[in-house]
Amino acid sequence: MLQHAVWQLRGSSITLDQPIVMGILNVTPDSFSDGGKQATIGAAVRAGVTMVRDGAALVDVGGESTRPGAAPIPVAEELARVIPVVERLVGEGVVVSIDTSKPEVARRGIKAGAAVINDVTGLAAPEMRDICAQAGVGVVIMHMQGTPETMQADPEYHDVVAEICSYLSERATTARDAGIGRDSIVVDPGIGFGKTLAHNIEILRHLDAFTPLGYPVLVGTSRKGFLGAILEPIRGATRPDERDGATVATVALSVASGVQIVRVHNVPLAVEVAYTANAMVPAEHDKEIDRT
Repeated sequence: MLQHAVWQLRGSSITLDQPIVMGILNVTPDSFSDGGKQATIGAAVRAGVTMVRDGAALVDVGGESTRPGAAPIPVAEELARVIPVVERLVGEGVVVSIDTSKPEVARRGIKAGAAVINDVTGLAAPEMRDICAQAGVGVVIMHMQGTPETMQADPEYHDVVAEICSYLSERATTARDAGIGRDSIVVDPGIGFGKTLAHNIEILRHLDAFTPLGYPVLVGTSRKGFLGAILEPIRGATRPDERDGATVATVALSVASGVQIVRVHNVPLAVEVAYTANAMVPAEHDKEIDRT
């Protein structure tokens, strides 16, 4: 585990001397994982508060599905879904991240109290970078090939790990040039976002390639389709909520590879697995992040 790293957020910080769990809160009627169980404000707030009680360090609120094939929704619709939930969660003392690629949603979410912007486009929009820099929020820079509508059509790479590392390094540098603090940046290789089963497995086998970038690493594998493909020979077709065992296998692997943040649906299970795996991490992972 990379020690002494601090993720600087808006108005607070999170020490990453232990792996932390980010809870996933989809406030969408078409969530791939739960089919919209948290689509009402009250249900979403109760679920988010429960995640924190179960050990999540922060909750990632998403109002637009980014599952393969998903079409974008209007800004007004996304705002109507997420802003009331963010306001109420912040009022409950929850550290909130917003999963969005829309600058206006980020701006309004920050005004409502969000401390982190998690952008699947890697802060591609200059306006998004400016908003995040001015607000001093934490950011998650993720890799995605294509868009949610097209990303699984036919993803190709010459060297998937090397190409993602290069992309994340370049995007992080662009973010810093825009005024986002280095200690505010987390990088995410984007498991399942424009990757085949073979690509996802290759990334997971080489997660230690991302820590030398000098930023904390987030991994999000929770309940994704590639886990269903892995399980199919022994379980047949599985629903997303039947993949929590496979998910936490990747959580343990991630922690053992030096990953600091895991993003999951089943928070209590992931907290236990991450804590246990971290207790067994070899001493060679106990190094400070290179800040040069």
